[in-house]
Amino acid sequence: MTPASDTASPIPGNVAADDLSTLQGMPDCEQVDLLLFDMNGLPRGKRIAREALEKVYANGVCLPMSLIATDITGNTVEETGLGYDIGDEDRICRPVPGSLRPVPWSPRPMAQLLLGMEDAQGRPFEANPREVLRRVLERYAQRGLKPVVAVELEFYLLDRLADADGRPQPPINPNTGGRNRSTQVYYMDDLDDYRGFTDAVATACMAQGIPADTAVAEYAPGQFEINLKHRDDALLACDEAICLKRAIKAVAQQQGLQASFMAKPFVEQAGNGLHIHVSVLDAAGDNILACTPEAPSDALRHAIGGLQRSARDCLLLFAPHANSYRRFVPNAFVPLNDSWGFNNRSVAMRVPYSDPANVRVEHRISGADANPYLVAAAVLAGMLHGIENGFDPGPPIVGNAYEQLENRSPFWHEAIDDFMASDFIAEQFGESFRHVYGQQKLKELRTFYVQVTDLEYAWYLRSV
Repeated sequence: MTPASDTASPIPGNVAADDLSTLQGMPDCEQVDLLLFDMNGLPRGKRIAREALEKVYANGVCLPMSLIATDITGNTVEETGLGYDIGDEDRICRPVPGSLRPVPWSPRPMAQLLLGMEDAQGRPFEANPREVLRRVLERYAQRGLKPVVAVELEFYLLDRLADADGRPQPPINPNTGGRNRSTQVYYMDDLDDYRGFTDAVATACMAQGIPADTAVAEYAPGQFEINLKHRDDALLACDEAICLKRAIKAVAQQQGLQASFMAKPFVEQAGNGLHIHVSVLDAAGDNILACTPEAPSDALRHAIGGLQRSARDCLLLFAPHANSYRRFVPNAFVPLNDSWGFNNRSVAMRVPYSDPANVRVEHRISGADANPYLVAAAVLAGMLHGIENGFDPGPPIVGNAYEQLENRSPFWHEAIDDFMASDFIAEQFGESFRHVYGQQKLKELRTFYVQVTDLEYAWYLRSV
């Protein structure tokens, strides 16, 4: 094969300049992972030889349309209408420009490339999560507005071996040789102990251009948080977030560990959240949310009012799985109502401490098990809906929101019902997306509830 740096490179001229530059910097690259992230945020696709990239950029690559809505176990959800009803048809998937990146954890030189799926008419497929977010951003652009987005992800590092009861357990601390059992939030010694892991993640992020800038030891043994820098391109911010999850899992596996973004892996410990920070710039580059706590701006108040109005309709996007709902417990820094406030971690919509010009909303409802594209789409759509309609969020909460407002315990089946009946979802994201995502989750729920659990045997097998 002609070297990638040669002017006779087989990569056609329509390749994004960033992709061509990346490929030229990887002359030894042998294979490329083509990644299509489904509605659950799982990477699906193909692995190809480097030489095959020419055809991918020129003609795209065929993948089954049903891949977008496979359930969490990888099975086609026939109720979506994307399986046997249409003969399990293939659709053309084309590269996302600028998304080619090296895969530094691979034992052989590799790259990865994000894909977007088209429908039968050659248009972007409406139910593709990345496309859902792109359409929301179009509405911002039509108003001369641009969201600035940053993503925070929490996860657990776990031993790859389960405990005696078959349950996950914290890993062996590489420094002490024992398992951490205590909670030491923001404890620097924990970061030092796992520096081999966090340094490897940082190296992978640097290689892939992922702007990870902060690592924190969180509120449980083996729990960490990595924050990404803010971006004025929300699509790019979510590309980076979903690729960060893949990198974290890969680095953990390399080091004999398991990284999990499961919302609530331990009953007695904190859950994993996905927090999205959003400010909004006008055409002049000024933040329309700018204000002080003493005098909240109308734009900030209305944006939060929109998030409150849309929270119930969008809960299934923030909490997509059965386990997601175990995270919603009191006094665990997880919102149990639609409250908001300044510099207050007990509320759902927090306005973090900042100077007036950099005021932003931190949306705290989502679990780390959610799809970043869909979370961002729901948050941004809710904010814009509030700005356009002038919704009033009520006064900000000062002090403990758990004690001042009614706390709700949401349930998966109710969230699915609300989502599938929601006019807001259909109007903002399209009826096709509402149908496909709703049917996917309904199938998962039905599959989940036909299983007989160990707890049922313990409670009922002998006693009833």
